[in-house]
Amino acid sequence: MIKASAPGKLYIAGEYAVLEPGHPALIVALDQFITVTLKEADTQGSICSSYSNGISIPWTRKNGKFYIDERENPFSYITKSVTLVEQYLLELGYDLKYFDLTIESELDNKDGRKYGLGSSGAVTIATIKAILSLYEINYTSELLYKLAAITHLSLNSNGSFGDLAASSYGGWIAYSCFEKNWVIKQLKEKSPIRQLVEQEWPKLRIQPLKAPADLRLLIGWTGSPASTTSLVDQLNDEQNEIHDFYHQFLEDSYRCVMWIIDAFKESDIKKIQQGIRINRHLLKSLAEKSRVNIETEALTDLCNIAEEFQGAAKSSGAGGGDCGIVLFNQQEEILPMINAWKEKGIVDLPLQVYKEKMTDYEPIIWED
Repeated sequence: MIKASAPGKLYIAGEYAVLEPGHPALIVALDQFITVTLKEADTQGSICSSYSNGISIPWTRKNGKFYIDERENPFSYITKSVTLVEQYLLELGYDLKYFDLTIESELDNKDGRKYGLGSSGAVTIATIKAILSLYEINYTSELLYKLAAITHLSLNSNGSFGDLAASSYGGWIAYSCFEKNWVIKQLKEKSPIRQLVEQEWPKLRIQPLKAPADLRLLIGWTGSPASTTSLVDQLNDEQNEIHDFYHQFLEDSYRCVMWIIDAFKESDIKKIQQGIRINRHLLKSLAEKSRVNIETEALTDLCNIAEEFQGAAKSSGAGGGDCGIVLFNQQEEILPMINAWKEKGIVDLPLQVYKEKMTDYEPIIWED
């Protein structure tokens, strides 16, 4: 039996701009996981998780390829991951095996509501890890990321795939998305997956960062779920109307996030906090121009309360609900802020930064 886990994530800075290739974001992996358990089977496999209400969904192969009846399939990210990785395995010369998968998630609350910690990314990475482990393939963080990114591209995801980078690498990372059209072109031209993952992807940058020792991250959950896909679609619909503003937003976001990355390298907490505040202002301006509801009333309460107690706060990810983040100096008292949050119905999520123990990868270094 094989167990593989992948952490959830939160965006710290650079949201929306990161959708454009080469534009940086800061993301962190958290110690809440999706865990995939894999057990080898004989002539038929199965997938089981809370997403299927604990019901085991069977799968088999048709003409040598993974097959699950789409009328019974609540597992699009999982099944596409299996299909993609098995294509990669066949290119490596492996004989394919059957297996049973069980998925357990810590990325939802007890009522099944998502915290917005990147469950689709984490389940993709965990599934890929488990399958590669079944075939005793030594994987790197870069390989996990690229296989997962191809998986999500195949499902027409409109995200930046930063969640995949965080779940692959762990810890704090600086990230910019690759040129999606370049990868799509390779796939349309039937480039082997093995060859594609070994190539350098244009504009992809993933750089692990070391956080200052006294930097403390706090996460507040508003209790209101948000759809990243829907919010990104809304922004895309408005881009023609705000063309000039949007390009200025991209430039300003680039400078802001690079400022924060430099502050991490300098271990300068005040500078990091200043960058977070600037980024919040940029996102609020984007929301006003585009009419996309990024910072909801609850997120505004979360941020304003945090600022009263010397924290630098902003919405996380696409906004519209879910979580906000606050960066403190470790020496600051946080309990009064948490109590003030509680009065507004905001839940303090007691999560820590998760650092992946894997050390055999060579990070893709950021180029200023």
